[in-house]
Amino acid sequence: MNPALVVVVMFLAVVVLFILRTPVAFTLGAVGILSLLMINGPRFLMLLPPSILENMSSIILLAIPLFIFIGCMLEKSGIADEIFEMIYKWLGPIPGGLAIGTVFICVIFAAMVGVVGAATVTMGLIALPAMLKRGYKTTLAIGCISGGGALGFLIPPSVTMIVYASLSNLSIGKMFLAGVLPGFMLAGLFMGYILIRSLINPSLAPPVPKEERATWAEKFLCIKNLAMPFVLIFSIMGTIFSGMATPTEAAAVGAFVSILIVVARVRSVKGVAKIISTAAEKTAYLTSMVLWIIIGCLAFSAVVNTLGLPSLLNDFIESLGINRWVVLIAMQLSFFFLGMVMDDLPIIMITVPIYVPLISLLGFDPLWFGILFIVNMQMAYLTPPFGFVLFYMRGVVPANISMGQIYKSVWPFIGLQFLCLLLIMLFPEIVLWLPSIVGM
Repeated sequence: MNPALVVVVMFLAVVVLFILRTPVAFTLGAVGILSLLMINGPRFLMLLPPSILENMSSIILLAIPLFIFIGCMLEKSGIADEIFEMIYKWLGPIPGGLAIGTVFICVIFAAMVGVVGAATVTMGLIALPAMLKRGYKTTLAIGCISGGGALGFLIPPSVTMIVYASLSNLSIGKMFLAGVLPGFMLAGLFMGYILIRSLINPSLAPPVPKEERATWAEKFLCIKNLAMPFVLIFSIMGTIFSGMATPTEAAAVGAFVSILIVVARVRSVKGVAKIISTAAEKTAYLTSMVLWIIIGCLAFSAVVNTLGLPSLLNDFIESLGINRWVVLIAMQLSFFFLGMVMDDLPIIMITVPIYVPLISLLGFDPLWFGILFIVNMQMAYLTPPFGFVLFYMRGVVPANISMGQIYKSVWPFIGLQFLCLLLIMLFPEIVLWLPSIVGM
């Protein structure tokens, strides 16, 4: 059977099942298993369960529920309120200061929990009303929260990075290190854009009135609000980068520290128990969803490996004489268009089995390509019509703000994400320098 024809039929089947609202895990699993039956017959299916069991038993995947649990715990901890209070006092007098501070808080949240939804929803509830009350333009206020929330993809520890690294056989530690400089660079681009626009037109994001500004004593006193977040960040990232713990072990340490933070803040046995119970239930639900999608991907990947599709594509590209950079750019475009209609996990499952081996055959660095992929997933979460951050924002904005306004707000930040992607493509050292220095 022609491998190209099999792959085309598989992708068409996936698209049809997605349109019919079939769950992602069942879509990928059903298409993969039926394709294996057609290609190799029922005997080949006997090889699939051991492969799935081996991959699902990986200690790497244990980090996923732990990081999700940390995010669920911190949603109820009230840490974001205290950090925003500090930002309000320090940056409020600057045009665009609250929006810049919101991006800064999103960076802190990304470094604590590794998931996008936590920062987006939390800041939508806390920062958005404060900015709108003080005359911030609606699109700028929503845009800074949406763009900042998406930083959870790129700034470690990122759950998406863990899934990607586990499926592409990359070191999670190196993946985390590779995302540090691009993540801070993109956050800097967001802040710089907000500051420049606000200085040019202060009416877009007016400073806090003089009568509401804090004294220097109040400013220095509220710095203590950063103590707990930095303890949590160090317990995770500090132990990884120092070599004291693996990412999975560091996630366990972070989960324990998040419990201590909730205990210190709630100070009620019943309240703590309720938060832990709610967080555990939500963690179980989200983790089950992620792991079922991975199982479906493994069945889908088995077909790609059986067909030897990456090698076939490489031979085809060489026969046509296409430049490898053209192929790379075509991959980036495919990520962008898939991101307009799909979540990040299905895109990982569909593209990783084909793209990652092909990237190696073309002579590109797989770690560098992994960060390009992550930046694309950030863009996917902001890109209309189905960017998940847009739906998060729809759930927290006032009723008088339309979906059209939310769509309009994100385009400048998508443009900055594209600029970040371009800089990483032109200067791979942005990604590769830190992993080479630390040598993990």
